[in-house]
Amino acid sequence: MRETPIGSIPPGQRVYAVGDIHGRLDLLDDLLDRIERDDATRAPLDTTLIFLGDLIDRGPDSAQVVERLRQLSAAVPAIRFLLGNHEEVFLKAMADEKGALPFFIRIGGKPTALSYGITEAEYRACDYPALLALLRARVPQEHLDFLSRFEDLIVIGDYAFVHAGVDPTRPLDQQRIGSLRWIREEFLSHRGVLEKIIVHGHTVTEGVEERGHRIGIDTGAYASGRLTAIGLEGNSRWFLQTQ
Repeated sequence: MRETPIGSIPPGQRVYAVGDIHGRLDLLDDLLDRIERDDATRAPLDTTLIFLGDLIDRGPDSAQVVERLRQLSAAVPAIRFLLGNHEEVFLKAMADEKGALPFFIRIGGKPTALSYGITEAEYRACDYPALLALLRARVPQEHLDFLSRFEDLIVIGDYAFVHAGVDPTRPLDQQRIGSLRWIREEFLSHRGVLEKIIVHGHTVTEGVEERGHRIGIDTGAYASGRLTAIGLEGNSRWFLQTQ
């Protein structure tokens, strides 16, 4: 039987991973400031910042969150992004894939549409084709290009970073994209060992959920006001959170 990974980041590296933001620019700015200050108090290392996906939907400032992180990624090379299920649906809706736009709205896309300058009156007057036309007129292509470059899985040392989780019956290099972005119960109820310690968001918990094989850091920021990050260095881990 494989042993549970002890949870180590390679020497000379530090990693911060941020949970689901869901359109809360205020919390993002707060947490970025906390991360910057925390990083500055520690020994200089190569620091990587990872966002676990679901930047958009539900909260009021999705467009502003995307733009903030797009600009940050241009200024800070060591920043990486995972594509969440909400970004996946948004991109499919913008590409006019069948059924994607109604699903986008159903899972919290209306605030995203409004954040791109669509007014309540415009929104109420739209059927789906008209709404798609408005979105295509208002959403900058650079935002779509930015989101389209997001990754599915990031492995650093003994940790694997994903949006939702992994299928525990498959090796990491054989995961289905759908599992990485959407899985819940099969992953959450798993009690055995995995190849890596999985750091994930997607499933909201009141606080950080630490298990031997996984660490969940989606603390429901859009509703709770708590946006969470995990810090990792060597075999140490710590958490930062907005208040």
